[in-house]
Amino acid sequence: MPAEPRLLKTIPLFIGMDDDELAAIAAIMDEVQFRPTQVIFNADQLGGTLYIVRAGQVELSIVDDDGEKLVLELLESGDFFGELSLLDGGTRSATATATQRTDTLVLDRHEFLDLMLQKPHMAQDVMVALAKRIRRTDNLLRRRVSRDPNEVIDEQETLGDRVADAVARFGGSWRFIFAFGAFLGVWVLLNVLAPWRWDDYPFILLNLFLSMLAAIQAPVIMMSQNRQDAKDRIRSELDYQVNLKAELGVTTMLHKTDLMTEVLSDINERLAKLERGTTAAP
Repeated sequence: MPAEPRLLKTIPLFIGMDDDELAAIAAIMDEVQFRPTQVIFNADQLGGTLYIVRAGQVELSIVDDDGEKLVLELLESGDFFGELSLLDGGTRSATATATQRTDTLVLDRHEFLDLMLQKPHMAQDVMVALAKRIRRTDNLLRRRVSRDPNEVIDEQETLGDRVADAVARFGGSWRFIFAFGAFLGVWVLLNVLAPWRWDDYPFILLNLFLSMLAAIQAPVIMMSQNRQDAKDRIRSELDYQVNLKAELGVTTMLHKTDLMTEVLSDINERLAKLERGTTAAP
């Protein structure tokens, strides 16, 4: 028997069960090992098995509409996955891949349902555990739904980008207009009224400096505008990830809630049939 009851006590799905129930579950579990990069199961594949990570790491992922891989979660020792198909025997909602050598404990759906019929109190424990898992998923979704766009932008920013942004901010401010207007006024007054003149009317030297300033400032401002476009793209991509993960999270939680209700109803119906059969027996 690869699974020990004391090990199952640390698994959230079984944490509310007593020693007898844990021993009964451990007796029907098998041990399966996976090599690095091995796919445990694919999304939309027919399931019916719960996996518990004993050692190693498992990646849960999906492929979005654009064909890009989206990592949902990284599972380590003590985590479990595949509980949806364990309850309804349906298809997998994500792809599970071992990122390193991974040892897992496997629980088959049919054996687990038969065991719950023998021990009805286990169904209540499973419902409570799944409800806690849904709450944990919801909290993780709120905290880790996406990275701060400003942090991503700062990580990709170079010294030239910062200089371009600073020049564009100063060049497009009232401070620059007032300072440059004051400079032009002083230049003209000094070259008209002062006895020492270095740039007589029509101020050829001043026109040269203005042309040089415009030639340098224009591409720098264009660089800053391109930077703003890049920032907008980063924010749009992160917003898309936020919306996608939020939709996946809500869909998963609703699906789990429906499954818990269906399984509980099925167990109650089976128990009622067993009770009627026991009562009708002589």
